[in-house]
Amino acid sequence: MSDPYARLGVRRRINAAGALTRLGGAVMAAEVVEAMAAASRASVDIGELQDAASARTAQATGAEAGLVTTGAAAALTLAAAAAIARWDVAKMAALPHADGFPRDILIPRTHRTGYAHALAASGARLVDIGHNDRGTGAGVRGLEAWEIEAALSPSVVAMAFSANATSLTDLPTAIAACRSAGIPLIVDAAAQLPPKENLKRFIAMGADLVAFSGGKALGGPQASGILAGRRDLIASALLQQLDMDVAPETWTPPRLVDRANLRGVPHHGIGRGFKAGKEEIVGLLTALERFVTADDAADNARLEARLKAIAAELGGHKATLVPASVTGRVPVLEITVPQALAVSARLQHGDPPVHLSERHAQRGVLTLDPQVLLPEHDAPLVAALRAVL
Repeated sequence: MSDPYARLGVRRRINAAGALTRLGGAVMAAEVVEAMAAASRASVDIGELQDAASARTAQATGAEAGLVTTGAAAALTLAAAAAIARWDVAKMAALPHADGFPRDILIPRTHRTGYAHALAASGARLVDIGHNDRGTGAGVRGLEAWEIEAALSPSVVAMAFSANATSLTDLPTAIAACRSAGIPLIVDAAAQLPPKENLKRFIAMGADLVAFSGGKALGGPQASGILAGRRDLIASALLQQLDMDVAPETWTPPRLVDRANLRGVPHHGIGRGFKAGKEEIVGLLTALERFVTADDAADNARLEARLKAIAAELGGHKATLVPASVTGRVPVLEITVPQALAVSARLQHGDPPVHLSERHAQRGVLTLDPQVLLPEHDAPLVAALRAVL
């Protein structure tokens, strides 16, 4: 097959920055690509396919049910919509215009980032809670139960929580408070893979809905994600995602949906634009199976060997290997450089363009994240680094 990017005049890039959306996410394994191609050559009922996907994702996450979405952001919007509408088809039809019924979602101040737009897109009103003492370095206290309890009101439908290495200490407090108040807790775990143990971690702790990216560490299609959690909430999310241009008399609902809970058949919901195609669903499930059965220790050992070889080639330039046991994900190489952002810009404008992670650029470090770095790119990456450094 001819190179599609060459025909379009788009340059291929050396990605040592990680599985970033703006760089196309994961490089999919041949097995995933073949599964998607095979899926494209048939017609299936998407509701039935999502039922099958629910069983697979539930097994992998330990949840009651699961849904394949078009990314973690779509999963968060659907999660919020499910928390607002539940089984109410009138609310489903109204979203995102939710002024007339409860729609508040509590969110800790330290979790209010650009990604919170995905929650608000459902029509939810985000209510900031807590203090930012620990986050700003002004103190040592994090989120406390009373801060959640003080914000509760009849208009609150859920709480949102962004999981990362820093915030995890507050998660048990949030889970306990939400459980006591009878509201679902939505956990954004988009970037919490690897390790694979995190697939089950948040559900096991007591989260009601958890969102994962499918196109990053999982190695699935970039436009894919997982929403896992309570069966009733997943069913509501599914109803708001499906093509619902159906005759009520002939509609066969997915097994996830108990029609007795519905007072009518909903129209297209707010998630209609987040429809996952049969190719994405099958590709995500294939990637998920590969991810769950992979040998992480062996994979990380191979990555460490490559990073050590790259560090040796860089000679006198300071490159520090940070093992997976420290990052909690994959091993990385931290390269100390003066004017890190200027160096990064020069690399990106090179031929071929090279991308390193700029996450720690403010402290003079560019990070070589090998998560999607192809082995054949190691040598040209070293050459580009030596030329610029």
